[in-house]
This record gives sequence, structure tokens and C-alpha cells, in this order.
Amino acid sequence: MYDSNYLANHLRATSVGRDDALYAEMLDGTTLSYGEMFDAAEKNASALLVAGIKPGDCVAVQVEKSIESIQLYLGTILAGGIYLPLNIAYTPSELEYFLTDAKPQIFVCDPTKLSTLQPLANNTGVATVLTLSADGAGTLTDALPANNNNNFKAVARDENDLAAFLYTSGTTGRSKGAMLSHANLASNAQSLKDCWCFSERDVLIHALPIFHTHGLFVATNTTLCAGSSMIFMPRFDSDLILSLMKKATVLMGVPTFYVRLLESTNLSRDAVANMRLFISGSAPLLAETHKQWQALTGTAILERYGMTETNMNTSNPYDGERRAGTVGMPLPGIEVRITDQDTGKEVAQGEIGSVEVRGPNVFKGYWQMPEKTKEEFRDDGFFITGDVGVMDNNNYLSIVGRSKDLIISGGFNVYPKEIELILDDVEGVYESAIIGVPHPDFGEGVLAVVVLETGKNLNESLLKAILKEKIADYKQPKNIYFVDELPRNTMGKVLKNNLRNKHSGNFIN
Repeated sequence: MYDSNYLANHLRATSVGRDDALYAEMLDGTTLSYGEMFDAAEKNASALLVAGIKPGDCVAVQVEKSIESIQLYLGTILAGGIYLPLNIAYTPSELEYFLTDAKPQIFVCDPTKLSTLQPLANNTGVATVLTLSADGAGTLTDALPANNNNNFKAVARDENDLAAFLYTSGTTGRSKGAMLSHANLASNAQSLKDCWCFSERDVLIHALPIFHTHGLFVATNTTLCAGSSMIFMPRFDSDLILSLMKKATVLMGVPTFYVRLLESTNLSRDAVANMRLFISGSAPLLAETHKQWQALTGTAILERYGMTETNMNTSNPYDGERRAGTVGMPLPGIEVRITDQDTGKEVAQGEIGSVEVRGPNVFKGYWQMPEKTKEEFRDDGFFITGDVGVMDNNNYLSIVGRSKDLIISGGFNVYPKEIELILDDVEGVYESAIIGVPHPDFGEGVLAVVVLETGKNLNESLLKAILKEKIADYKQPKNIYFVDELPRNTMGKVLKNNLRNKHSGNFIN
């Protein structure tokens, strides 16, 4: 056990005495037991300590997904460090900001990028650069001790010490480093384990990236906390996932996963017979996708809601109705309220407002940004998420959109989700996005960007006529544009900022 290290202790507790139990199976058939996993994590911790890491130092990591990178994450925690995962798509110019801002003591990168990133690390004050490739090779691996001699001691860290930095997407300004504590991550893993009924018998298909809270903290931490196992995939592959379902029990995915799986002729009730749970998050799941999945497989996708700063906040129930278009109810110990964005006062149930969250899952603030941190928290400790939502009489939360996506047209508030739901329900429409763009008379005009189903032929006049019957004039799009696909980030979220930038100069009638 790692009694002195709060998060490591929670992640290891269920597997103590079960060192031979399977932790991970790779696609090539190789396996890793819990004993082997934590032995490797301890070796990583030892290597980091030798490299100069001290309690509270940051370890920044930009590497391809591998089981060795999970061992590095755990090793960082055991060594008392703060783990900073970085998107593998970030360019050197983007990395310069994160390395300058987070001030990591150690930076781990892919060996193929070392010649470019070593000078960058030198210029940003990083003391040590190590490498780790997708197949587990690199100077980090070379630095691992041959054995632990059973005398490794985890560096003491309590529940309030920082365990990770996660940077926000930065679509509305400078990317902010969310400071996540040992208690933030441990409490959320335990809550998800309990609410989703994870046990030692579960086998998770892990096809998510691990530079994001979903793949790293939700999937990995929950599996460790439950003492269950995973099938570790380097990336999403719908055909491969379908073939693996016969020996798995859980899939965590983004909505795109389920859309792609629905396109497969191999998806059926028989194909998912061994699976007990399908979870979706990181981006809104279309109600239509939810319904198609249930009709074809006989199972209901469980949608939940979280964010970089808070881990998971709400979840549709494991036992009970999983309502399409909602993200469920607050997790145990977590409070969610809907408030007036201007006054901060709680609104009546059923009214739209700002989503605020309080609980052990909520981060400690933004790294080196005390004023921004103060702005985002109420005096009573509630975090202002920036999401706009509504809570029904049964405490199911629906996310209407982001506050920055709110459109104010002629003095009236327009919530994009309301219009998107109507458009998405039109036969022949695959999905839609509603944005606000500059308008000479109304300040902002409503604009729709629509993706049609393959082979369908709808026009702007027809969609406008349908909308005219269903919503007030001020909500109706001034123009409707048809595109092949909506721009998304790596986790499947529609990049409305990109759409606004693209269409901001368009004249609206």
C-alpha cells in the first residue's frame, strides 16, 4: 500500500493482495498484471526522483498512447509530482506556452521529436528532457532501475496536494491550467466506480486518448479503483472494438465512437451480448444516436457530464431511466444548481440558467491566475462552469450550451440547443450547429450550419419553413449553410468558435 500518498493509495487499494490479477491486455496478446503494473510505476517514480523531481514539481508529457505512458503517470504520482498530459497534436509553438506557464522540472516527449523539442525545453527552463516512444523505448525506459528490491517508498502527499495540471482548450482566450488535487481525482474515481457498478470482473475497452480527462482520469482511474481490467487500444477502430466486445463488459467513448459503430453492419444485439455498459461523454450525444443505438442493440447508452476543471459532475443512472438529451443527475456528494448568470441567484426548477457545481471533485483554481480563479467561483464555493442548462423536476440536467455560445439577437436571448434539436429531428438532417454572427440591426444574427444525411437533398427554404412553425421569429436563422461535416476537436466537441470565425463576415439578410 501507499498509505502516505493519497491518490496512489486509493488507486492501489482494491488490487492489494491480487498482484497476479490482470490489469491490461494489449492488442498483440501481451498482458500486464496489477503487480507488474505497479512495479513498473515504482520504477518510473525512482527514475524521476533520480532525475531531480521534488514534491510538487511538474512533469509535462507529450507522447503517443502506450501502457508505458500510464506507468509514467502513476510514477509521477508516486514520486510526489504533478502530471501534465499534453495533446500529441500540439505544435512546438503551442508547446512553448505550456512549458513556459507550467514550469515543469521534467519534460517527456517522443524520441522522433527530440531534435526540435530539446532546444524548446532549454529555452523555457526545463531542467531535464526524457523520451518515450509508442513501443515503450526511450531514455526514460533506459533510466528505469533493474529492480525495486522491495524497498520503494512513495513520496508523501495528502489530499490537498496537487496531482495534475490539465489545460483548458483556450478557445476563448489564453489556455488556463486547472489545478487538480489528489482528493479531486480520488473522490471522482471512487464515485464513478460505485455509480457505474464497476467491479473486479469488469473488462473495459480503452480506446480513448490519454492526454484528456476522459481517457486518463475517468477510464484509467476508475479501472484502477475497481481493480478491474482493460483491453488497451492505441486508438479507436470500430471493427476491432466490435470484435472485442465478446470478451469485454464496458466501453467508454465519445459520441463519434457510437456514430461510427452504428455505421457497421456487424453491430447487433448478439454482438453486444456480453457488454453491460456503454458510456458516452466529452461532447453532447445526439438524442437520435441514443435512440438508434437502443433500437439496434437493446441497450441504452449512459451519458454523463464533466469538464476539465471538475472531472465528472452528473451521470444518467445505472439502474433507472437513461434519458436521451440529458446528462443525468448529480453524482453523490456533488451539488449542481442553476442560477441567473447576472445575479447569481438560483432560478426556479425548469428554467434555463448558468450551471454551477460544488463538491470534492472541483479543482483548486487556475495555475498562476488568482484573479481568474476568483472570478469563476461564487463566495459560497460554487464553480461557475460556463455551461448553460436546465434541471427538470426529477433532477435530470440538460445542457443547453455554453454561455459564450449564447446569442443575443435584438435584445432577446437565443439558446442554440433549442434550435439544433428541432433541426436534428428533421428527416434527412444528420446534425446541425447554431451560431451567432454580427448583424447590423440586431447585434447578432442567428445562423445555422447543417450536415445532411448521405443521399438526402433538403434546401434552406424547406428548413426555414419547418422552423417558422416551431419557434419565434427572433430565434429563426437568417441564413442556413450546408456543409459536409462540422469541425470538431479530438474529443468530438463541435468547434463553434471556428464556425463563428469562418462566418463572421457573412452578410445576413
